[in-house]
Amino acid sequence: MKKWDLYTSKEIKPKGWLKRQLEIQAEGLGGNLDKIWRDVRDSSWIGGNYDGWERVPYWLDGFIPLAYLLENEDMIKRAKRYIDAIISRQKPDGWICPCEESDRKEYDTWAVFLITKVLVVYYESSGDERVPSVIYRTLKNYYDLLSSGEIELFRWGKWRWFECFIALNFLKERYSDDWITKLAVLLKKQGLDYNSVSHLWKIPVFNNTMGETHIVNIAMQLKSEAVSHELLGSEYLGEADKLYEILRLYNGTPVATFTGDEHLAGLSPIHGTELCSIVELMYSYELLYAYTGQDIWAERLEITAFNALPAAFSDDMWAHQYVQLSNQIECRRFLCNPIFGTVNREAHLFGLEPNYGCCTANFNQGWPKFVLSAFMHKNGVVINVLPIPSELNAENGHIKIETNYPFDNKFKYTISARNDFIFKIRIPSFSKKTIVNGFAFEGKELSFDIRKGEEICLNIEFLITPFFEKRPYDLNIVKWGSLVFSVPIKYGKKMYEYEDCGVERKYPYCDYEYFPLSDWNYSYAKDSLKVDKRGVGDFPFSSDNPPVVIKSKVRKIDWGFEEGYDSVCAKTPRSRLPIGGMEDIELYPYGCSKLRMTEIPFIED
Repeated sequence: MKKWDLYTSKEIKPKGWLKRQLEIQAEGLGGNLDKIWRDVRDSSWIGGNYDGWERVPYWLDGFIPLAYLLENEDMIKRAKRYIDAIISRQKPDGWICPCEESDRKEYDTWAVFLITKVLVVYYESSGDERVPSVIYRTLKNYYDLLSSGEIELFRWGKWRWFECFIALNFLKERYSDDWITKLAVLLKKQGLDYNSVSHLWKIPVFNNTMGETHIVNIAMQLKSEAVSHELLGSEYLGEADKLYEILRLYNGTPVATFTGDEHLAGLSPIHGTELCSIVELMYSYELLYAYTGQDIWAERLEITAFNALPAAFSDDMWAHQYVQLSNQIECRRFLCNPIFGTVNREAHLFGLEPNYGCCTANFNQGWPKFVLSAFMHKNGVVINVLPIPSELNAENGHIKIETNYPFDNKFKYTISARNDFIFKIRIPSFSKKTIVNGFAFEGKELSFDIRKGEEICLNIEFLITPFFEKRPYDLNIVKWGSLVFSVPIKYGKKMYEYEDCGVERKYPYCDYEYFPLSDWNYSYAKDSLKVDKRGVGDFPFSSDNPPVVIKSKVRKIDWGFEEGYDSVCAKTPRSRLPIGGMEDIELYPYGCSKLRMTEIPFIED
């Protein structure tokens, strides 16, 4: 049973810098793929000749809530055009994916799970009453095919079986048919049990192609027990806690993600993390909090959203990386073998479709679903999960949060009640003390009894301080609240416009190499850290004008390059002896530092 229910885009709206970030996404690549990228523009999902598998559903999964959160009528019409086309092509027996009947046995039905999840998102955004019946017919047909043996789970469908439960849970709330539960059991039986393969995560094997170690599969599966246990009639055992801990110990990064380029890659700061895994981790964290109410999932969500997500994009969100590195000194095509495991020489470039196009389509869900997790509710209780600039207009009342969090830690809540309700505010663990209307409060959660007709203003501040945190290989990171900080590297860009396999790269949706223009071989020299808040500009995660910096003392060291490479720093410094005097430096938020050194040593005099 869920502890918290989510609101929809009809009830939650972004405000302040967060709304601006969604506008940047809408003005950039994510809001324009249906105009410029043939895999969406000319997809067989809508009658075209190109991709008929995951890319259109991936794109819609984020484009739909983005359109409705921004109340952008043009985007809403474009989303409806795609949904109308998909629904109109549903077969009489319920099959909905674009493939011939004779090819169904070879068609990887991961796309069935994905498109039905998208239809749930569309229904929650639009209220389109066609949708429940379309989902019902799709999954009833899928049950008939699976139970008869005409098709079976394989490859991505086997690895991602639990994704179907988003739509199955939606159906179970509306229909009592026993086939829904039977399909749930079939999926569980034919799907991969990640508990049985978690030992493979402890010793990453580069250049493998096993779905059991694929970083996106793993990011998705963290929520599998949470979303499936009720329909399966089983007790929730908290498997995600155990699996997360294995991943963190053997593959964790400073920003609550895991290395995976594309498969798990250990603890090295010069291995990558795939963008798809970042947005799927965020979605898992969102649902894990909703089902369990455990604060740690919300905190991990914040850290990933405020650091890993913006780091993967150019400021204007017209270009993205396939993989990002914690210590990333250059983003240039490798001349020979890349440093990565199973991705290509261009995977860390910023562009339209570096490596594979899955991330091009899938990244869209990150920010919109994050906004939709700001508030949750259950049985007359409303909780503010994420203290981000946002507004809730629901049955119980209206709540508005004015803040620049996470770049500042002051909040103004304005509440007007239509009915009695209890209002809770989650307090992050890093808040040393919380000030409420001028009075100190110590605890994990604020709670207020709000009465019908009341109008309340709350001024809240989290008192937090920057600190060093240890990382593997005797390296360190700097954190302040949910933000991780890096040594920023000034960079130049080289633009590439070209066509490859019929896909055009043309400004602004072209490719870029980033190359360093400043030093990067530093160690921390003193534990002095001073926060300097500068205010949020037109680009919240600007690489030129970050909204907050931390001033620190550093010294240069002889770090060196990884053996065999001239654009990748060594995993650990070649020498930790200082080669220069003390310097003052400004650390940037990780998400503002497109080239960066995040994990570096601490060398005292």
